[in-house]
Amino acid sequence: MKVAAYQVPLNAIYSFEVVTLIRQQICWCEQNGVEILCCPEAVLGGLADYVDDPSNVALEVGNGQLARLLEPLSSQTVTTIVGFTETCGARLYNSAAVFHQGSVVGVYRKMHPAINRSVYTAGDEMPVFTIGKLTFGIIVCYDSNFAEPARTMIAKGAMTLFIPTNNGMPIHRATASLVEEARRVDIQRARENRVYVVRADVAGQDKGLLSYGSSGVIDPHGRVLGTASKLATQLVVVNIETVPE
Repeated sequence: MKVAAYQVPLNAIYSFEVVTLIRQQICWCEQNGVEILCCPEAVLGGLADYVDDPSNVALEVGNGQLARLLEPLSSQTVTTIVGFTETCGARLYNSAAVFHQGSVVGVYRKMHPAINRSVYTAGDEMPVFTIGKLTFGIIVCYDSNFAEPARTMIAKGAMTLFIPTNNGMPIHRATASLVEEARRVDIQRARENRVYVVRADVAGQDKGLLSYGSSGVIDPHGRVLGTASKLATQLVVVNIETVPE
């Protein structure tokens, strides 16, 4: 199965018009046999911790609001993983949705909001999803530093872990070493669980934030199959096995 990680320009994620950019990648994926496209954390509107009014970027799942926004991404052959700010009652979650053939078929909520006093509530579920022959888990960004979410998803049958990431940080905190740190974590999660790890990050500089971009794919032996260039908009495409090695 072909999968792809889309390293999205940081300056594009602060508007829902980013859906147009994602649609362009889906068209390419349809033509080139890619079945799952992973996009970054908070690709729809940016991280709520960094916006003036989080309600402007928050989307509800249950009433169909998210599905309506994602309708242009509908595809019979490409399933898309998209990060967004989810509103549920009075709570906000840093979530990632699985959009499959025009429907939101599942959501993962980040368990470890990385910023002190974050506006996000921590999630507490570790679901897995099955598309075609592939069962996979989603772990949002900082959650990948903890062994338990991955271990639990593997026990439920996940063969691949997708990691939507947003390493856009204040410029004084953003360093190229974050790329190497993310790669080290991905290799560790892949080796200890014998699964593929697919990370999709943002890249570039905007609104006082900077991200070098850590998008890449690791195989179950910890080998790097592909990476995006630093500070570049790029699609990383690899073939993965859909049966355990």
